[in-house]
Amino acid sequence: MRVRRLIPIAVLAVAASAYAQSDRAPRETVTAQLNGKKVAVEYGRPSLHGRTVKDLLAQLPANRVWRAGVDQATTLTTESDILIGGKRVPAGKYTLYLYAPASGSYELLVNRDLGVPLKSIYAAAPASVADALWPHIEDYPSIKDKEVAAIPLKSGAAVEGAADRFLIALTPAMGGVSGITLSWGDQSWTTDIRAAGK
Repeated sequence: MRVRRLIPIAVLAVAASAYAQSDRAPRETVTAQLNGKKVAVEYGRPSLHGRTVKDLLAQLPANRVWRAGVDQATTLTTESDILIGGKRVPAGKYTLYLYAPASGSYELLVNRDLGVPLKSIYAAAPASVADALWPHIEDYPSIKDKEVAAIPLKSGAAVEGAADRFLIALTPAMGGVSGITLSWGDQSWTTDIRAAGK
């Protein structure tokens, strides 16, 4: 049991060190308005660095869950109740993950757990990132009970500008409907977002 615990900590140590460097992956926030209420996603944008998405997804843990970004947890904040792919997500802040099975549809996972402070699992975390909330990767099953929704995604071709660096986009709302697209390399995954009725 102790040996299995050391692996995520070693991974986090490397991640923290990389995060503290000046050339770390950029963080970005994208927003959309639904009926005058803001929806925002904040995430880190990893680069392929000559690898393929298929190669990277093959390195996922057995649960096939990816953090949908890099470094700190990827978050979704919504000022009002919304429907993502038809599934209700109440107003609030959540973490996002991508379930990427070896075959079948990918799913966007919305979870109430906001992550764990890096300093609580890696004592030597640099002060600049010690309070940063890190996602659950190998131990996602430990927060499965806090999952608000698992939304099937439609796969498609790459989105312009996402060839090397991972991209999450929220489309401007038209007729009260927006969309979220995760794109990287030659692949993309998407679903709709709309304001929830009362």
